[in-house]
Amino acid sequence: MTLQERDRAVNWHPYTQMKTAEDAVPIVKGKGIYLFDDEGKEYIDAVSSWWVTLHGHANLYIAQRVSEQLNTLEQVIFAGFTHEPAIQLSENLLKLLPDNHEKVFYSDNGSTAVEVALKMCIQYWHNQGKEKTKILAFKDAYHGDTFGAMSVSGRSVWTKPFGEMLFEVIFIDTPTSENLDNLKFIIKNHSEEIACFIYEPLIQGAAGMLMHQAEDLSELMKFCREQGILMIQDEVFTGFGRTGKLFAANYLSEKPDIMCFSKGLTGGTMPMGITSSTHQIFEAFLSDDKYKTLFHGHSFTANPLACTAALASMELLLKEETLNNINLISKKHLNFSKILQQHPKVEKVRQTGTILAWEIKNNEQTSYFNEIGKILYNEFLKRGIIMRPLGNVMYLVPPYCITSQELDFVYTQIVEVLNQIIV
Repeated sequence: MTLQERDRAVNWHPYTQMKTAEDAVPIVKGKGIYLFDDEGKEYIDAVSSWWVTLHGHANLYIAQRVSEQLNTLEQVIFAGFTHEPAIQLSENLLKLLPDNHEKVFYSDNGSTAVEVALKMCIQYWHNQGKEKTKILAFKDAYHGDTFGAMSVSGRSVWTKPFGEMLFEVIFIDTPTSENLDNLKFIIKNHSEEIACFIYEPLIQGAAGMLMHQAEDLSELMKFCREQGILMIQDEVFTGFGRTGKLFAANYLSEKPDIMCFSKGLTGGTMPMGITSSTHQIFEAFLSDDKYKTLFHGHSFTANPLACTAALASMELLLKEETLNNINLISKKHLNFSKILQQHPKVEKVRQTGTILAWEIKNNEQTSYFNEIGKILYNEFLKRGIIMRPLGNVMYLVPPYCITSQELDFVYTQIVEVLNQIIV
């Protein structure tokens, strides 16, 4: 049996209608920006394997560090025990975050980092004898696929089967200079019951790479602070350089109370989640009353291998060469966006840092289920480029090790596909 046949016999893939899906592409090797299938064909990973791979595949430095750790300590329960990689990672990360963040809570992926954040906020008020349980979130948000994360995500066909099981959320539009007054009015009317505001800063990824302005979000955050509303900044996607700066937080004048991280945290090497918080949040759980404890944990909390991978990835991220290449990608994306804006089949071009997105004009509405997405996906695969359109929304989120020449190749292929595709 081929790898595809064996896969079809036993595996159930994410976000995939298995009855109609084509066979999965068997990948046997990765190196840098390239992935190689079982027939030796190479593909440029232009989406960083679901936005996680920062420094390219099979990075030798990260692999070496993880290998050394594997021969020292691979796992230990994090309740009642600790270890050097977890301590060092928390110390290093906190140095890069807004200076009001002092504590790190470990979990295992982006959704659970969000679950932890929501529980922190609701119990923060509960521990002080205040029952503030409403959550404020953006329309079209995406924060994960576990139940709490789904609840604070925009309602859609993805969440419809579970609709009655999701808790009520106050959804608002993303801020603009025109709607800020109206958003403030809504928030003020509910401020006494809102436990927290959760948001994706600057870019709503799964919603179709929708972007909003830092100054408008900062103004909204300032108002939430004045109303005594805690803020959860979901940087699962935007963290670790994707926006052109280390974090979206670096664009904002206001500081969140809690931040969530995953995806690029370990450089794409292995799963891990982090929820950071202020001392104010942490202090609300300090008590002689054991019932005020944050009762949340995972078997692999602060896994030493994942912590080591994250430490190694962060070292690479902070190197001048990496920061320069992030800047290079951002500038080249900006220049290419101007070319896309002139193309007759393209609309709504937008770019923030290493993230470039645009929409294909066709007779269908902008949607994850727009059929043009599948056509584009297969066309780029033929050309040796992995792109995963969100329906008619196309985007580039390349690993930081991509070269100028490799980017130019991708840009050229995009223009060629646009010129030949029938929409």
